Amino acid sequence: MAVAQAQHIVHEMTELLVSRGATVRYAIHPVAGRMPGHMNVLLAEAGVPYEMLFEMDHINDDFQNTDVVVVVGANDVINPAARHKKHSPLYGMPILNADQARHVIILKRSMGAGFAGEDNELFYDPKTMMVLGDAKQTLTHIVQHLKK
Repeated sequence: MAVAQAQHIVHEMTELLVSRGATVRYAIHPVAGRMPGHMNVLLAEAGVPYEMLFEMDHINDDFQNTDVVVVVGANDVINPAARHKKHSPLYGMPILNADQARHVIILKRSMGAGFAGEDNELFYDPKTMMVLGDAKQTLTHIVQHLKK
């Protein structure tokens, strides 16, 4: 989200979804972004109410009851290998439980691995839709369709 500068369009999409009755919350991993709190600052800049931002420990159990998760740009912080692949550099790292939602939409520039170099098995899960490209452009198209 930070690289694409997509925080404003993310917030616009949220407002459209909420106006149609959807419950929207933002799950933020503690190491997301360039520094701790980076995502919180970007979302606050876009006007997202602080009450909609949830740290990983306060939202992780809710993913199992979530219909759709939209992931913007994350890789290592949603990789299920951290739970079970003992030889992975991610093993033991706390992750967002995005894989436990009914459907996952991941917006990324490519299928490339994250900083740990570990391929993300969530990308290949049948319930995951990968949307490759610039997140801001992709979200802009989604918002245009939601407005129709």
